[in-house]
Amino acid sequence: MLKRLFDIILSLLGLILLSPIFLALAALIKVTSKGSVLFCQKRVGRFGQDFILYKFRSMKVCETTLQKQFQPGDQSRITKIGWFLRKTKMDELPQLYNVLIGDMSFVGPRPEVREWVNAFPEHWKIIHQVRPGITDNASILYRNEEKILSASNNPETMYKSEILPQKLQLYQEYIESQSVLNDFHLIFKTLYAIVAK
Repeated sequence: MLKRLFDIILSLLGLILLSPIFLALAALIKVTSKGSVLFCQKRVGRFGQDFILYKFRSMKVCETTLQKQFQPGDQSRITKIGWFLRKTKMDELPQLYNVLIGDMSFVGPRPEVREWVNAFPEHWKIIHQVRPGITDNASILYRNEEKILSASNNPETMYKSEILPQKLQLYQEYIESQSVLNDFHLIFKTLYAIVAK
């Protein structure tokens, strides 16, 4: 209850205080590339229920995006403003709305698309007992994930066999040791990682 109350208050304050930045970023995205301002994708959340995750769009729109949700390591379609959004993690700001309505929390395992949930169902069965989050230890460790994958000859295989299993382990470790104090620590750790990057 305390964690949910914290999520509601902080996400509501964030949406209000950051509304000028939201409007400015939306305008920049709209005038610099064709397509919608937001990137909306179906992810798997608490109790295995699907929800729509929101991000500021950072890539050029093309037909293959609709056909395949996951293109690991593909940086060829990132827009100029998209590079900035991803580097500063500002593309994640619309997820404050996901937090406000209860789809997500500030801290928790990152939600995945159904394809990768189905690849490791037993692990996700445990992980999906909590709300997914905007940040966690795995997000900090793999903040340069796209760069790592783009250097691989087979990024999809690398993600499935190396990166995702380690993420799943970190997710489960978070669940076993979660606390309000630990959440605050992870939030400050995330902010430091963004500034220091």
